[in-house]
Amino acid sequence: MNEDVFSFLVPEEHSSERIDNVIASCAEGISRSQAQKLLASGKVFVDGQEVSKNYKVKAGNMVEVILPEPTLCEAIPQDIPLDILYEDDDLLVVNKPKGMVVHPAPGNPDGTLVNALMFHCEDSLSGINGVMRPGIVHRIDKDTSGLLIVAKTDKSHKHLAEQIKEHSFTREYRAVVHGNLKEDEGTIDAPIGRNPKDRKKMAVTDKNSRNATTHYTVLERYPGFTYLKLRLETGRTHQIRVHMAYKGHPVAGDLVYGPKNTPKELNGQCLHAGLIGFIHPTTGEYIELEAPLPEYFEKFLQKLRK
Repeated sequence: MNEDVFSFLVPEEHSSERIDNVIASCAEGISRSQAQKLLASGKVFVDGQEVSKNYKVKAGNMVEVILPEPTLCEAIPQDIPLDILYEDDDLLVVNKPKGMVVHPAPGNPDGTLVNALMFHCEDSLSGINGVMRPGIVHRIDKDTSGLLIVAKTDKSHKHLAEQIKEHSFTREYRAVVHGNLKEDEGTIDAPIGRNPKDRKKMAVTDKNSRNATTHYTVLERYPGFTYLKLRLETGRTHQIRVHMAYKGHPVAGDLVYGPKNTPKELNGQCLHAGLIGFIHPTTGEYIELEAPLPEYFEKFLQKLRK
């Protein structure tokens, strides 16, 4: 059996929290529901003892999570063009277009980035994130364009996931938001979790949430809109979209967190993952890659500048 073990020491800020929440916060790529399944199947140990999902940890506890052997991916390889900015035997960085779903799910069984990657890489993709997400270390939303890093080996996947967890992974975005921000730069530090009133949405909340930090800098100002550069310190689901809506400046085109009168020509949020930086898992070299603004984004900026 080729099971991998992910281990970590419980940080002080997570003392007295339930083990399933702590795993979801400290183990990149493992959700709370996945943590609960691992706990139910006896795959989680604290200081060498098997524990249940209700167990509350203490600072300094050693947590060991046994990750099951990856199963074969059922997604179908498809010959879909990919805009690859970097590739070697360990990983690749792809510039995902707006409108492309990252991995198969109900309602999107094919035509996804994973389908394209399986055709391009064949058997060279890590299996850590399970059956429908081979190689996917982190993700961006369907209507967010930009850079994604994909791991070809489990070793690379673990190394990159660790960088994300330690906040040494550089992720920079560009966005146009509603309204005019008072400050030229700032930081939003507010926890994100499921919206208690709508489970399909995320929200800033203290209930079952994880810490989230977004830094922003104003690039240009227009009547009714502001063009921003944003840097993620953490990588929560819909983080930039939720944080900007929380601040009162939702991303333009965002039909989920923005106003009803958001610009319809954008067909989704005006958000682009423009820069990614990481330490190469094999060479130890720092690599930084940048993707130019896509056509839809440039056209919208031109319209605002006029």
